[in-house]
Amino acid sequence: MMAVLKRMFPPSSCVNDAAESAESTEGGARAQPAPPLRRFAMDSLARREHSFVELQRKLRTKYPDASFDEIDAQLGRLRDQGLQSDARFAESYVRYRKSRGFAYHHIRSDLLGRGVSESLIEANLFEDDEDWLPMAEALVEKKLLSESDLSFGSKSHLRLQRFLDARGFPPRVTRRALDARFTR
Repeated sequence: MMAVLKRMFPPSSCVNDAAESAESTEGGARAQPAPPLRRFAMDSLARREHSFVELQRKLRTKYPDASFDEIDAQLGRLRDQGLQSDARFAESYVRYRKSRGFAYHHIRSDLLGRGVSESLIEANLFEDDEDWLPMAEALVEKKLLSESDLSFGSKSHLRLQRFLDARGFPPRVTRRALDARFTR
């Protein structure tokens, strides 16, 4: 059986997983295989966008023996080649979290925790965005389907107020969304 496999797949035609197959360059020399740090970072970026700090944390966890300079150098190359971008990450993260019903304060806190700069956050996320009120109203409607007591200060009113605050809606948006549904 092994003889048949060796004839079908001679060792020279197989790709070794430990070292990536390299394509020939113009001078006939073979390109160097991608280091494991770079490969892991690129695999992570292929799944979804990551911030620079997120990738640093992942690489430091996965490769504790790698020096910080080595990790930063690999990530710097990815950034220079346009494969990693905090701006792209911030844009896609804001869009995703808004689609999941989260608002300004929550998304802003998440981005800061992921190492995104203030300037990128301000460029992609606006506190006075016109989307916040319709989002809050839709969440209130969804939560109030089975509620009967719609008086201001009721248990359901306070519960919804805490819910919207936890989702990161600005206080004025929370107030307007709840005032539209609860009687004083």
